[in-house]
This record gives sequence, C-alpha cells and structure tokens, in this order.
Amino acid sequence: MEQVTKEINCDVLVVGGGNAALSAAISARENGASVIVLESSPKAWRGGNSQHTRNLRSMHYGPTDVLTDTYSEDEFFEDIYKVTKGETNEDYARFVIKNTPEAVKWAKSHGVRFQSSFGGTLQLGRTNAFFLGGGKSLVNAYYKEAKRLGVTVLYEHEALDLEIKEGKVISLKVKNLCNDEILVFKPKACVLASGGFESNLNKLREAWGDAAKNFLVRGTRFNQGKMLFALKDAGAKIIGDPTQGHMVAIDARAPKYDGGIASRVDCVSLGIVVNKDAKRFYDEGEDFWPKRYALWGRLVAKQEDQIAYSITDHKVLKLYMPPLFEPIVANTLDELADKIGLDKDALKSTISEFNSHVIAGNFNHTVLDDCHTQGLDIEKTHWAQTIDKPPFYCYPLRPGITFTYLGVKVTKDANVVMEDGKVCQNLFAAGEIMAGNILTQGYCAGFGMSIGSVFGRIAGYSAYKSRESININKESIQG
Repeated sequence: MEQVTKEINCDVLVVGGGNAALSAAISARENGASVIVLESSPKAWRGGNSQHTRNLRSMHYGPTDVLTDTYSEDEFFEDIYKVTKGETNEDYARFVIKNTPEAVKWAKSHGVRFQSSFGGTLQLGRTNAFFLGGGKSLVNAYYKEAKRLGVTVLYEHEALDLEIKEGKVISLKVKNLCNDEILVFKPKACVLASGGFESNLNKLREAWGDAAKNFLVRGTRFNQGKMLFALKDAGAKIIGDPTQGHMVAIDARAPKYDGGIASRVDCVSLGIVVNKDAKRFYDEGEDFWPKRYALWGRLVAKQEDQIAYSITDHKVLKLYMPPLFEPIVANTLDELADKIGLDKDALKSTISEFNSHVIAGNFNHTVLDDCHTQGLDIEKTHWAQTIDKPPFYCYPLRPGITFTYLGVKVTKDANVVMEDGKVCQNLFAAGEIMAGNILTQGYCAGFGMSIGSVFGRIAGYSAYKSRESININKESIQG
C-alpha cells in the first residue's frame, strides 16, 4: 500500500545511474547546479548497462595514448552507415562522432582511466578506447567524482511517471523501493538517462511475440523503460522500431539477466553456425566480427525456438577470445550431435557439403582473407576452412538483447521534443533512451557509450542553463 506522498523541490534531477546519467550529473554540478541522481538499482548493481561495457568508440587523427593509427570522422560514419544500412540521421551521427575525442578527454579529467591499445582478434585498438578495469571502473570513477562534487545519489528510487505542462516538466512520481513510499520531485530541470526497455519482458513480448520468451538480457535487469513509456503518455515524440536494438548472439547457458560481455561468443566468424535443423542460415564470414557481431542476435532470434549452434574444430581454437562457458567438446560429429541434440545425419550432411565447397586460400583471421566457399546457397565469404580436425567445439547460441532503439526524439541540446514539434524547455534525455535518434538497426562496438558520453554532458549543461534561465525568469516576475 502506498504511503503518504512527500514533495521534494530540487534544482536538477537526473534519472538513471549509468554513464549518460553520471556524465549529465557531473556536467550540471560542475557548472554550478545542485543535483540529485535517482538510481533504481541497489548500490551493488549501480551503473545500468555501463557496468558491463569495456570501451568507447572514438575518432582520432594519428595515434594517441590509447588508440593506434587514425580513425577519421568519415570512416567512423561509414561504419555507422553500413551497420544501419543507411538508416541513420547523418547530422546527429556526425555530431556525436566529432565530439568523441573531447568525450575521452573529459572522462580522463573526471577520474576514468584508459588502458593502452592492444592487439588480438577484436581489431578494436584503432577504433575503441578501452577502460582500464572495464565499465565497472568507469562507473565507480564517476560515482567517486559525483560524491566529491556534492551530487546526491538516491539508490533504489524508481521514477514511475512524469507530468509535463505548457512545455515544461512539472513533477516526477518516484517510488522508494526500500519502503514503498511515493515521492513527488519538482525539479527546475530534469535529465532522463534511464535506458531502454530491454529488461521489460512484457514489453518485449508485445514487440516480438512468443519469440521473446527465449531472449536473454545481456545487461541490467533494471532497465524497464518506465520513463520512456511515461514520455510517450505525456506527449513526447517517440521514434524507432520497438523490435530493433543492440542484440548479440550469446551463449545459451548465460543467465537471464546481467550476463554481460563475458557471455558473448566470438568464434562465429571462424566456423559455421547451424539452427536446430542443423542447417546454416547466414554468411559467417561477411565482415570483421566487431562490425557484424550485433547482427547475429537478430539472426538467431528469427530461427525456430531462437536457438543456434556455433561449431568449429581444433584448427581455430586459439584464435578467438574464450567466453564465460566452456565449449561442448566431441571427438566425432556423431558425438557432437548427440551432445547438442541435433540430427546426426543432418549435421554431418551440412558439414560435409560445406567442406566440399571450401576454396582454399591464405587463411588470416586478421584481414578479409581469400578463404571462401563457392557453390553453396549460403556462401561463406571469408575465413572459410574445412571443419575436419577433431576435437570439434560447439557453443549454443541465444539472442542476447543489450538495449533497445525505441526512444524519444531530442535536439542537439538534448531537449526532449514533443509530438507537436515543440521542445520541452527543461526536460532533457541522454543515452539509450534517445539513441534511436541515430541507431535504427545494427551496431558498432562502443558506439552506445559514445552517444551516452556526448549527450550526457550536453544534457547536464543544458539542464544547468535551463534551471538558470528559470531562476532569472522567476526573479524578473518577482521584481
């Protein structure tokens, strides 16, 4: 039963506790606003999806202390253009891209440490700046900085609803999850950075139907999308497709929530992937794994029972980053089929057909090599090798959803845009809740953190300016 409602007046209210929210809170506070942050999770789980990240994609001209070679604005945009199949807002995409070098610099100035670039199978040392200690360290650094600056953080406080009148946010209804008390916050300005709706299983089922029951949520269980749907109810302009998002093929044995990066399976491009009928269904060697890994979640989601199997042999065992779970190992294909529950003859037929169409070349998993198949209905265009050297290895795959692209439309100042095209003067959004302004489908590793970092800072500063303007207006009226 709801307890008596309390009203709390505040300067800048930030809803969310991840990278975008903390960037906004720190930005608003360092410019002079007092700030309250509402994090719906307990302290131990703070940080939203940011705690599961590893890096931030950034343009740069020439090597830096954390990035190699050069990654130009045009190349960065071309990568986004390709994964979204041209369905992106070029103006907004380039806006984020141009601001990524400053985002890295700003993060460093507020306690985030980056590690030197490294090699390996991910080919990301040139494009992505890796956090030393991963996303959890980034989150901890920002919380430490927020505390130093005097930002108030309220854990286990879930924003439920908001009221917008005459182009301004008036109040937010918030539940204290520790005692079920209902609070009403009345901020001078508000930043919504509370993520998408990927953890809301009912909403996923509305979008995807029965297939959603087999989805795993790579990230936080606390991204329920309540502020996104509250914005919709309040008349904000919602954009994007509810079935689109950052969805990855992850180990089917991963937990329902919070599997994180460790649950991802990175050997897909080095072998073949079959469905429950033991049939291949897509080109495993289409492009480098960091550019295509986000495609495979949706591919698996479209297979019967949302299950697939990545199969390799001993030749490539040490060429990919091992995931959290041990592979299923077998010395024969019959044994492998028994272990994973596939028809033996069907699996052997698929692999035999694949092997007989492999065109041998100079295998090199670090470049788009010339090893391919020829004559198959579904070709493998790179890194094709016969699967014939036991033992054989298999990872079962499920769709792992990271965040959704349904979001609220914003200006470049991060103002929330209403259905009538007007902006809400003191309401701003950053991070996954507005990533759909740029991302419509597909994904490039680290770009979500780029969007959150850039728009988080902007939203915080805009909230500070908005609150300052409201103060001036009130003083003028009183005078």
